[in-house]
Amino acid sequence: MVRMVKTKKPELMCPIRDLASLEACKDYADAVYFGVADFSLRANANAIREENMGQFVAKCHSYKIKAYLTVNAVVYEGELKALDRLMKKTKTAKVDAVIVWDPAAIRLAKKYGLKIFISTQANVSNTETVEFYKKLGAKRVVLAREMNLEQIKAVRKKTKIEIETFVHGAMCMAISGRCILSSYLYGTSANCGFCAQPCRKEWVLSDPEGNQLVTEGKYFLSAKDLCMVEFIPELVKAGIDSFKIEGRRRDPRYIEVTSRCYREAIDSYFSGTFSKEKVVQWRKDLESVYNRGYSTGFYFSVPGKEGISYEKADNASVHKKKLVGYVTKYYPKIQVAEINLNHAGINQGDEFIVEGAETYWRGQVATLQINRENIKHGKKGERVAIKVEKIVRAKDKVFILTL
Repeated sequence: MVRMVKTKKPELMCPIRDLASLEACKDYADAVYFGVADFSLRANANAIREENMGQFVAKCHSYKIKAYLTVNAVVYEGELKALDRLMKKTKTAKVDAVIVWDPAAIRLAKKYGLKIFISTQANVSNTETVEFYKKLGAKRVVLAREMNLEQIKAVRKKTKIEIETFVHGAMCMAISGRCILSSYLYGTSANCGFCAQPCRKEWVLSDPEGNQLVTEGKYFLSAKDLCMVEFIPELVKAGIDSFKIEGRRRDPRYIEVTSRCYREAIDSYFSGTFSKEKVVQWRKDLESVYNRGYSTGFYFSVPGKEGISYEKADNASVHKKKLVGYVTKYYPKIQVAEINLNHAGINQGDEFIVEGAETYWRGQVATLQINRENIKHGKKGERVAIKVEKIVRAKDKVFILTL
């Protein structure tokens, strides 16, 4: 059991793709970060648009969660008017802060009196750079992922500005995400939000004569994901103000599990109940959702071959989501969903997920019925009724979790 020392409890910040993601983490997050398509490095992951941003932020605030807009893509000359419009709407929407790095984005954020956080894309790795951005009006910096814990501590001691670091999620093989490989190979720029992730593909080394060279594995550019849940005490003691989970492309179940585990880890530290036994369970839970294998990134040393997922670049979790069908009707008075099993069957006792643009609910099939008669198994092609505890919607997808 870890003994708690008196210090400030850090903020837990979670990634948001859509309203379903917010529902997944609303009981655990202190803050969320999101993007809109034109100016985010996760352009393909954004269901939130300029026109509905105010509604989304209001929903976050109703849950007592802060909402931060990420504006971290490269900004070109012809996009300045659109960026100005976005910053104006951001102010109107009452967004709590903008995460930026481009000087144009910083200037326009200041123009509208927005709170400014400096993105990890700025590669802030020393106190002089921190102070530079502080003088520009920044209230927080997201430190470069390439810094180790001792370097982070040194910066923390020399500056009063808020410090944010990533604690979980995908790692990029390029410095602070500055990669041109996707643009070079596919014409889709990683720095404009459209990374094709060529580092996650199989690569072959060859010499000028065409001979293939022996390598450590097929995926020698694919970095493992970061996982720092067992080192939360060390990160808290380092004085980090905000712990950030990466994953705006990940599904709501990933967001739910990661946010819950890190919420429990932080709270356990401050209650003096953090233990090895809890760490084992958190690791088990985190390994049940999408991951490429886990490492501690740069926190304790420069990653070597142990930081690369050589044999597999895709999901390393043994748990998989299997689509079984779609919700056709929801009966709110009795909290029952009618589900068309047009993809696969479902059994009593199965763990299942209902997921849509605004929906996220996970539970276990306690009862299964057809025409109000209890059954043990619903076959592909049948329509079944299942008890649910939250509102679900027609056309929501229904998955079961399998090993």
